[in-house]
Amino acid sequence: MGQVHADSNLKQDQPGPHAAAWFRSYMHGGTSSLVSTLTTLLTFPVYKTVFRQQLHSTSVRGAVAQLYREGPWRLYRGVAPPLLMRTLNGTLLFGLQGSLLERLSSWAKPVFPGAALQALAGLGTGVAEALVFTPFERVQNVLQNSGNDRSLPTLRSVLARLSRQTLASGYYRALLPILVRNALGNSLYFGLKDPTSSALRDHGISPIASSFMSGVVNSIVISLPLYPLSVLVANMQAGVGGESPGVRASALRLWQARQCRVALLYRGGLLVVLRSCITWGITTAIYDQLERRAG
Repeated sequence: MGQVHADSNLKQDQPGPHAAAWFRSYMHGGTSSLVSTLTTLLTFPVYKTVFRQQLHSTSVRGAVAQLYREGPWRLYRGVAPPLLMRTLNGTLLFGLQGSLLERLSSWAKPVFPGAALQALAGLGTGVAEALVFTPFERVQNVLQNSGNDRSLPTLRSVLARLSRQTLASGYYRALLPILVRNALGNSLYFGLKDPTSSALRDHGISPIASSFMSGVVNSIVISLPLYPLSVLVANMQAGVGGESPGVRASALRLWQARQCRVALLYRGGLLVVLRSCITWGITTAIYDQLERRAG
């Protein structure tokens, strides 16, 4: 980020270098996510397979059999929210993180090293991300649950039903686990992204390849420990109406439904890691390349 101009007249007449850097972070984040949206579209059947495993604790074969019985015309039911969310997510993720980093650097830089400062800004970004995108995830999970196909056949009917409920049981169902998952995930991603990429470049790997591999490695580090939270969110958000137990009760119910076995809780985890590796590897590589060219 550039320094503020010393000349007060220039401050008034020009946007300033760090203001331009903020805009650049939002633009590059949105561009990288827009390009990687294609991977979201291509891997959506994988995501939907994982969702069914999370919801019903079935094997991959059982989840695929469910989708096969429903027919190809239902395979992409629920794809609209993640496509829109993916495009907006990169803009918010990288742009807001850059803005928070700039703000934090003015007072926290002497206290925190660079990677810790990046992680701290990522934590704040994760909180904002959860507040903005929880309704998208809620709608997506309702649409992907085949149990809602008859009562809520269209996106419009889902939106109408959720709008009649309170925010806590409607659009913002499972906000707390999403908040924890996104805050920790973003903090780890931004705290590890640059150090991992730099370490790979020190071993002679090209900048683009090192950025891609950094995204892949970080997605593994983040996805595996936080996967149970995604399973909890899927189970809390899939239904509409009826009983709405809290986070603790839902977590206990999920643990008992999985026969108190970690292996069953992690069903679908490998597919999530695979999908995450592809998506975040591409997103990180594109974003870092745009940043290098602009710099």
